[in-house]
Amino acid sequence: MNNRRRKKLSRRLVWAARLGGAGEVGALLRAGAPAQTWDAEGSTPLYAASVQGDADAVRLLLEAGALPDTESGDRTEGTPLCGAACWGHADAVRELLAYGADPRLREDGGSGHSPLEWARKGPYPETVRLLEEAGA
Repeated sequence: MNNRRRKKLSRRLVWAARLGGAGEVGALLRAGAPAQTWDAEGSTPLYAASVQGDADAVRLLLEAGALPDTESGDRTEGTPLCGAACWGHADAVRELLAYGADPRLREDGGSGHSPLEWARKGPYPETVRLLEEAGA
């Protein structure tokens, strides 16, 4: 695949993940979009899907090789687990933990918070419980 097509597929994959489209995410992965990729702003599709709480897209991306602890953006958006925990997306948190996301990993960029700290900022007792059970 040439570099231009790869960039186009990467950009489309991040947008599909951001808009909550597991079907489109799957189609783009099958078309050759790399799961471990970034758009021009540095956003990863896994982070975008995690923030949206799209557990199906999160699982598809992880199955296709997206790394669960990669920070998104120019190190200002954070990790996928922090993004999902921040909004209380328990199903996305479950998927990320199942694929090895580190519940103790603090964001190096952005706020420096851990997933548990993010979950505790909101009324997300199920997310807090999942993270605590995972060793956060």
